[in-house]
Parts: sequence; C-alpha cells; structure tokens
Amino acid sequence: MKKPFLNWLGLTGIAALISYAAAVFLSPLAYPGYNALAQAVSDLSAQNAPSRMLWNTLAAPYNICSVVCSTCAAIYVSQNKTNTRLLRAGIYMFCIMNWVSDIGYAMFPLANSGKEITSFGEVGHIVVTALVVILSIASLLLLIIAGFRKPGKKSIGIWAIIALVMMLVGALGQQAVPPAYFGTVERFSVFAAVGFNAVLGFYLFSGTLETKIKTEKTT
Repeated sequence: MKKPFLNWLGLTGIAALISYAAAVFLSPLAYPGYNALAQAVSDLSAQNAPSRMLWNTLAAPYNICSVVCSTCAAIYVSQNKTNTRLLRAGIYMFCIMNWVSDIGYAMFPLANSGKEITSFGEVGHIVVTALVVILSIASLLLLIIAGFRKPGKKSIGIWAIIALVMMLVGALGQQAVPPAYFGTVERFSVFAAVGFNAVLGFYLFSGTLETKIKTEKTT
C-alpha cells in the first residue's frame, strides 16, 4: 500500500535531529575559545558569536523540520480518532512547544554570548526558554500516562520517559554542577525535545503513530 505524503513528512523529524546535532558539534569550530563543557548551546547562535553564520547554515533544516514534523504528527493523530485524548493532547502540546521555540527564539535571540542577561531581548529569550520547558514537560507527562494506560502499548511512553529524564537532568544539573560543567548538563535538555521529535517522526513515517494504540478505548 502506498505511503501517504503526510507519513513521508515524518522524516523531517530525523532530519531536524541530524541538523541540530551538526550545528551543536560543528559550530564551535568557528568559535575560538568556546568551551562546550561550560558554555550554553545558545552562545553559539548569539548575535555577536563568531559561529553565528555557521550555526544558521547548519541549523536551517532543523528550524523548519522540527515544526513540520510535530505539526504533521498533530494532524495525523487528529485525523485518527482511535487515539486516546491524552495522547492527542500530548502531541498537540508538543507541537505548540515547537512553534513557541521556533518563533520565540527568532524574535528574542541572545544579543551577546557568555554574559549576564540584562537587555529586554535577552529577558525575552529566558521567558521563551521557560515556556518551552513547561510545555515540553507537560506534553511528555501526558504522553507517558497515555502510553502506559494500555498494556503492550507503552513504547511511546518509554520514549517520553527517556526524554523527560534527559530534560530533568539538564534542568536540575545546571543548578547542581559547578559552572565549569554547565554546558555539559545543559545539552541533555536541548537534545531531549529534539530527540523525541525524531521519535515522533519515525512513528509517523512508519505509520505506527496510530496503530501502536489503535485498539485502546478512546477516553
């Protein structure tokens, strides 16, 4: 049976992960003195960062593909009403998080890398980050509950747990570790959402985003 175009767009989630990983690991090559152990990923794309041009080039597919993938996943589960309301709500919220992230960070980029947050734009950047974290955690919690409500249908719940643990390790670790290792734990958080988006993309592409839970009773 021919795969619908909507399912093919699930590959954009995997493309987003590859693009983001390339930006995170290769952009420091254009940033002399950048310390990946201590500095945040956002320092690489700050307006005054020497790596900004390389970051924008490498992360361009990520900026588009992350939104496309999560939006297509939301459309897919919306069309397949056999999915539980909790799972649909979780994916809708994850989609909203990606839109907030894409638009918010474009509107409020860091003006300067590696300095204290003082300007309006930089405060906006922090507010966007807080919204992204809140939406991410809420969506993953919903998906964990939805995935474990039916025995044998919990794979998406397991992936959501992995993403949530990574996110919490990053968020809590930033307060617990010395400043010299801030960047190390922060990367757990930034890769959690990008990685889970790739998981959703794989489910969408394979056609199992719906069939994994199609026998569940709609709540």
